[in-house]
Amino acid sequence: MQTNQRKIDISIREQMLRLKEGRKTLRAYPISSSRFGLGTKEGSHKTPLGKFRISEKIGAGAKSGTIFKSRVPLGPNDPLPQTEDFITSRIMWLDGLGQRNANTHDRFIYIHGTKHEGTIGTPDSHGCIRMRNANVIELFDLVEEGTVVTIRK
Repeated sequence: MQTNQRKIDISIREQMLRLKEGRKTLRAYPISSSRFGLGTKEGSHKTPLGKFRISEKIGAGAKSGTIFKSRVPLGPNDPLPQTEDFITSRIMWLDGLGQRNANTHDRFIYIHGTKHEGTIGTPDSHGCIRMRNANVIELFDLVEEGTVVTIRK
């Protein structure tokens, strides 16, 4: 089956991401959305709702747990980012498809791995959709750029 018919459905209430093909659920993963709630305002650190597409996939082949800064994998001697919200393993950069979420790409909203795997299943991110590293790597390999993503309450 072609992967371009796959879609991602994210339930904020359930803190769950499902990879679907038609009506069939291929995978289900716990996630962590924003601890600041839902919204699209610039600088709010809130998770946006609506329809999106994966505009870019970043990190193919990177070792699990690799830390990214400005979407570039850090080497062993690079300084760590000045944040506790590390982006790790893989990045799927979202682009909003609706008028209300059109700023999503400019807000740098991703589906990505995290070093805070213990908080997966509860709202704890700064706007992005966090996943366990093994799960985000698996999902990354199962979808293509252009895959439609729906984030709903």
